[in-house]
Amino acid sequence: MDGPITLAARSIGISVGARQLVTEFSVAFSSGDFIAILGRNGSGKTLTLHTLAGLRRPQHGAIEIEGQPLAAMKRRAVARKVGLLMQDLEESFTTTALEMVLIGRHPHLEPWQWESTLDEHLAREALARVNMLELASRTTDGLSGGERRRVAIASLLAQSPDVFLLDEPTNHLDPHHQLAVLELFRQQTVDGRTVIATLHDPTLAARFANRVILLFGDGRWTSGPTNETLTAESLSQLYLTPMVEIAAEGRRAFVNA
Repeated sequence: MDGPITLAARSIGISVGARQLVTEFSVAFSSGDFIAILGRNGSGKTLTLHTLAGLRRPQHGAIEIEGQPLAAMKRRAVARKVGLLMQDLEESFTTTALEMVLIGRHPHLEPWQWESTLDEHLAREALARVNMLELASRTTDGLSGGERRRVAIASLLAQSPDVFLLDEPTNHLDPHHQLAVLELFRQQTVDGRTVIATLHDPTLAARFANRVILLFGDGRWTSGPTNETLTAESLSQLYLTPMVEIAAEGRRAFVNA
């Protein structure tokens, strides 16, 4: 996409102990982009998202939000611009689905301010978008793993950031809801927002992302348009196992050879 840059990584490095996962990572993310991040387990996908969200300092380099250094911004201001969906959520208390979604509105409230009628309307609208409105009053401990995942996604939608950082958004979802959720976020890019998602399935990346980032876990990475960067050859190198591409009905699928 050729929209304005919403988020940028400037020569950042990411490491765990003595292990260098990502080196000199420089990527600009634009309005309208849907970027999929692929890599083996332990390659740094989650740490990259956490670094982009400002939850983890890069080893070196900087993150910018609309040209402003993230490190110089207050957390509330960051949360109005960037929203993060964690890979797995640990709920320390039981609440209703609606109350959980309303948490997404907190960056837009002043300290000690209660949610307004508008906030509740936006929360209910977000639940409806993930087909969970009828369960708004259900407590979270009575929801399935997939239903809790959709409530977490609704909370992120209610937050309404300019940039969505999604760590394995299809976790706990059946195939129908996997496609529905990714289509929902692709619609966000049509509306001018930026979506950056880590995915395990390269076939889903080929279907929904216009750009991909491949993390090899040893410092190396590559980025480019999906149609050019996502190939059987590049995926074979990425996953250290032979991959083949299958074309059907205008779509591409990737499977183990």
